[in-house]
Amino acid sequence: MRKTILMTLVIIRTAIIFITLLIIMRLMGKRQIGEMQPFELVITLLIAELACIPMADTSIPLLYGIISVVTIYVLHEIVTLLDLKVKPLKAFISGKPSLVMNKNGIDDYQLKRNNLDVSDLIESLRTAGYFSLDCIDYALYESNGTFSALPKKNYEEMQTSLPLVIIDNGKYDGKNLELTGLGQAFFDDILQKRGVKKVKRVLVLTADGRGKMYLQQKGEKFETFTVQYPDGKTW
Repeated sequence: MRKTILMTLVIIRTAIIFITLLIIMRLMGKRQIGEMQPFELVITLLIAELACIPMADTSIPLLYGIISVVTIYVLHEIVTLLDLKVKPLKAFISGKPSLVMNKNGIDDYQLKRNNLDVSDLIESLRTAGYFSLDCIDYALYESNGTFSALPKKNYEEMQTSLPLVIIDNGKYDGKNLELTGLGQAFFDDILQKRGVKKVKRVLVLTADGRGKMYLQQKGEKFETFTVQYPDGKTW
């Protein structure tokens, strides 16, 4: 009998918390999870945590959980108002977009500021449908983490073969080297001919199956060129 009463109490408390959360989340707006600003994601996670405590622990007054959730909602509204009305605080609260690619190539500084590397950027580009680094004029990460890219007008003509990352941030990618079947010495010779003294100076080097290469040294503008693979090799 006692267990039945306790179970019924938990169900009722859960239903009340659910209805409260539903109302609060509707009041907070229709922004999707992927479009949330950092502070909104923190608030959402915090609300979820606060809601779980009174649902599971019947010794805690239900009113405490409801008050906590409503308080978080009020704080959300205050922060949102500041974000909209006070421009200097907007960048601090929500962050700013980071331009990680421009017409000079990859901006390594902006990548590092966002705890990203070249591999992360290339993965984002592939997800957006762009496979060649040289087909992009501009690329940026929004303050909420979403990725946007502006391709060149003829970008589809520039993506005739899948590029492989040969060097990433001064280090050879052993797996991709093996896939090319060309060996490190082949690419070392290419770097030497392009005036690259040390591999550590290379931010990124990609090579596609038709011999087109994208080379960017750290702090310099990228360059593209075409080489002939031994024995007419392609992929």
